[in-house]
Amino acid sequence: MPQPPRPPADAAPQPPAGGPPARALDGILVADFSRVLAGPLAAATLADLGAEVIKVERPGTGDDTRAWGPPFVPDPEDPEPDPDGDGAPRHGTAAYFDAANRSKHGLALDLGDPDDAAAARELARRADVLIENFRPGSLAGYGLDHTATRAANPGLVHCTITGFGAGPGARLPGYDFVVQAVGGLMSITGEPGGTPLKAGVALVDVLTAKDATTGILAALRHRDRTGEGQLVEVNLLSSLLGSLVNQASGHLATGRDPEPMGNRHPSIAPYETLACRDGELLAVAAGNDRQFRALAQTLGAPELADDIRFVRNRDRVQNRTDLIKALEDLLSADTPQAWTERLTAASVACGPVNTVSEALALAGRLGLDPVIPVGEGRIPQVASPLRLSGTPVTQPSAPPRLDENGPALRTWLSGPADHPLPPRA
Repeated sequence: MPQPPRPPADAAPQPPAGGPPARALDGILVADFSRVLAGPLAAATLADLGAEVIKVERPGTGDDTRAWGPPFVPDPEDPEPDPDGDGAPRHGTAAYFDAANRSKHGLALDLGDPDDAAAARELARRADVLIENFRPGSLAGYGLDHTATRAANPGLVHCTITGFGAGPGARLPGYDFVVQAVGGLMSITGEPGGTPLKAGVALVDVLTAKDATTGILAALRHRDRTGEGQLVEVNLLSSLLGSLVNQASGHLATGRDPEPMGNRHPSIAPYETLACRDGELLAVAAGNDRQFRALAQTLGAPELADDIRFVRNRDRVQNRTDLIKALEDLLSADTPQAWTERLTAASVACGPVNTVSEALALAGRLGLDPVIPVGEGRIPQVASPLRLSGTPVTQPSAPPRLDENGPALRTWLSGPADHPLPPRA
């Protein structure tokens, strides 16, 4: 079967006259066979950059995260979304799913069905990028492993995401929480002597999604030059270990395991939460001696910056207990909000410990436009953090309902490869 045409290596997206601006990944087709968070979030990021993404799910149940609730989002087409009045819609998708599946086409395929498996292989043959997080080896029976997809589509960038790699850890199931535990993150999170704690979000999945996106973009750049695709492999454990940065480096330098320090930093002081009036917390980050001097001056105690215990950062780290007591005695005179205004004016990094709603409100006040609507009856999306002057990110659309675009996509996959992808709407 002939290969679908590919743009020349020096081709660049060109906006139509009078039309919307070009996007960085215009013309790129992504087959998203992944589920849960790391893979879907990477695919959603590629959609933000202009790629067309087809999300492939199991018929009937779909991505696991469709059921990860509450909270659930009612189906906007359900005439009676909450018949019991208990806030639990009869039909709907978990908000968790929406967080990582914006701007995608929805297609349900049963890989155990010969016709659906053939459609999946044809999608892989037409795609520029394929993302999957199946256990290593499990796709070979469907002709969707890298060996098979590369033979059918030499220009394909095939990204595989695992929990622990394709070697001895290949059979280990990879969930973010378990990787936070075995990967060392929980051992340095929490209060000294307390119970090890996970991060408050599936941080390892998010980091892995960013690593996957980086690898995919690098592979696409290589393909621009050579026409050749390649296999991109990322795994949750390696992404976590790579994110331990100074903590891992400190261990490699000393042979000692770092320990939890609550909100304190092992190498900088003050760089932690400090109690103000009524015990309310203020996050303060004085990253150098000049900033500490400005902090002391603003608190009305400039002599602290000349105290032999606190002159240099290494002195402040060594005498942290005395330093924090002195600072909290001064901060107790006012609220975190009041101190934030004064210290920010003195170029000292600080701020109150906000809730999620307060954080979104702060971003709004700063002109960052953190929330974007995606349609009536659908929960809005958090905006992409990316800002590109020449190829701006796309306006997101609502995540697909299960198999929402299935009939049109199956017709497209059964027809000529040079026919345009049917629109989502």
